[in-house]
Amino acid sequence: MRVLIVGSGGREHAIAWKLCQSPHRPELFLAPGNDGMAALGTLVPLAVEDGPGLVAFARRERIDLVVIGPEAALAAGVSDLLRAAGVAVFGPTQAAAQLETSKRFAKAFMQRHSIPTARYAAFTDFGAACEHLRVVDYPVVIKAAGLAAGKGVVLPDTLAEGLDALQAMMVKRQFGAAGEEVIIEERLQGEECSLLAFCDGKTLAVMPSAQDHKRLLDDDRGPNTGGMGAYAPAPVLSADQLEEVRRTILQPVVDGLAAEGMPYVGALYAGLMLTADGPKVLEFNARFGDPETQVILPLLESDLLDVLLACTRSELDRVDVRWAERAAVCVVLASAGYPDSSQTGFPIRGLDAPVAQGMVFHAGTRLDDGRLINAGGRVLGVTAWDSDLRVAID
Repeated sequence: MRVLIVGSGGREHAIAWKLCQSPHRPELFLAPGNDGMAALGTLVPLAVEDGPGLVAFARRERIDLVVIGPEAALAAGVSDLLRAAGVAVFGPTQAAAQLETSKRFAKAFMQRHSIPTARYAAFTDFGAACEHLRVVDYPVVIKAAGLAAGKGVVLPDTLAEGLDALQAMMVKRQFGAAGEEVIIEERLQGEECSLLAFCDGKTLAVMPSAQDHKRLLDDDRGPNTGGMGAYAPAPVLSADQLEEVRRTILQPVVDGLAAEGMPYVGALYAGLMLTADGPKVLEFNARFGDPETQVILPLLESDLLDVLLACTRSELDRVDVRWAERAAVCVVLASAGYPDSSQTGFPIRGLDAPVAQGMVFHAGTRLDDGRLINAGGRVLGVTAWDSDLRVAID
């Protein structure tokens, strides 16, 4: 088997690491990958949005399966181009990926299919958004409607903070084109958690629940980031609630997209708030989470390659997807200045230290004259697992 993984971060490193454990012994290609994961496969100097380049490479190298990691590739329609070329792809179409790439699409889709979520309003006019914020009678969350690398969400505590956030998004374009439209949404109260599922267009297999930590600092303080760490499973989501989410949220999404002519093949990620009225959707992602992948895949006992191939063949119901009875935790090491800006070029030491039940996943690293240096905001995902979460943390 020859497998191409599209992406370059810790999520893609975790996918490659898990695929290397397959008894099929796949040959891996990583586009573009990073120097920290180079030992697992061949690095391919192609951008994640370069659909024609990735198609040409897949054809030339007789790739059997492409696994798409980042949302940017899905938004660019890479999966559609590959499928049109006859290549098996784990990753939804550009249309189905609108669940993540367009918050307006996602909210309207949830309304159409009676999927529980918060009240909202969408705006492209700055003045109208400000006026809505002044009169709305519940606490709000302000979101850039497009892709903002997990950072385009503000939880204002005052009207002034909310107006400043709108100014930053819609006028100053803090998040670029992602802020051309904003969603002002009811702020739900409760515990957050994430639930992901493998999907083959009609069937889904739920993964262990996870909680990630979006704020930069301890005690849930500081700005939102792409994710500073995660753990799984999350005991805040009971077995009964997990089944409720599968029945009222995940399966209706798969069924609804299929009914609308957009069958969903890939990893479906539901970001949830566990409210007093039951689980509600905060957002969807159309791919594996980062860093959730780094704590979920170490729990998978089944062959990941078999699962991904079954999804591309609409045969997920024929695969026994098994999970280990243990817990995993990941702590992200980030550069100084992240998420606003990142200082890079510093050497990384200590990676040769032995770890019995753990793995260091590389996100923002590169080799410079034979030494590994940091090359991005989120640099490493230090992950460990054990039968007990407290031991894994320690």
